[in-house]
Order: sequence, then C-alpha cells, then structure tokens
Amino acid sequence: MMLKAIKRIISISCAILILSSVGCAGLISGEYGTIAPNRDVTESFENYQIDPDFNYYISGSDVYPNAVIGIDRSYTLNSKLWKKVEFTPETLKDLVGDMKAKVSELNEILHGFNILDDKGNKIGDWYSILSARTTVKIEDHSVIIITPDIDTYKENGDKEKRPEE
Repeated sequence: MMLKAIKRIISISCAILILSSVGCAGLISGEYGTIAPNRDVTESFENYQIDPDFNYYISGSDVYPNAVIGIDRSYTLNSKLWKKVEFTPETLKDLVGDMKAKVSELNEILHGFNILDDKGNKIGDWYSILSARTTVKIEDHSVIIITPDIDTYKENGDKEKRPEE
C-alpha cells in the first residue's frame, strides 16, 4: 500500500514537472525566431539575386563579413552591430566571391538560411558558414539578430566572444 502511494506521488510529480517545463518553454520560445537551412537561399546569394523586399546588412569585415542578412522591409532591425548595405548584383557578386575565397582557406562552405519569426513565417535570409551562430528575437515588427562571433573564420574554435547587442 505504501509503495503504491510513493509511486503515485512520483508519477504526479513527474507529470507536473513535464507540464511546467513545456509551459515555460512555450513562454520563453514564443518571442524567439530561428534560422533554418534553405538551399534556395544559398542559390540566391550565389547567383547574386537581390530581393527588393529586403534591407541587407553585414556583420564583421566589409570584405569578409561573418554573415550577410536580408530582412523584410516590414521589419525593423534593432542593432548597432549590423551594417546596412545597398547591394547591386555586381557588389553582391564581389562580396560573395571574397567570402568564398576566405572560407576555402578553412575548407568550409557557405550556406543560406531562412530567418523565421516566432510563428515560423519567413522574415529574411541569412548567409554564412555553418559555425556562425545567432539568436533571433521578435518584438512586434521589430527584430533583434545577434551578430556571429567577432572572428567567425578563426580556426580551431579559438574565437573571441561577440559584444552584446
């Protein structure tokens, strides 16, 4: 009888813990977006296609940016660390070529990603090497995208931490 009571208490405790974890995760993740790999985005950057509905930004060096993003013009990017750029197909071609030259030294390749809001809707594009990390936070029609590490291209994982946004 006592053993049944202990098992029941443990079961109820586990159920409460699981439900509270799911509930908290929903509250926390509800305002965060994600980036998701997308071959079409990769091809778009590598074919130097500019989306007229996007504002474009780079992080890091003007020649070898750590990442290039395009954000839907209906969103405001809140960050002092992203540099807004006006691309033409020619300037995008030069930039992508420079980035490819840099990553080839590291035996890496560049990838395209969709930037998604907290509901899974596409709000932009991201282009970088896989190890470039970010966080996407959505606030109404405003977005905060954390820049990748200062030296994304540094080998052996010996990277400097990025400053706070």
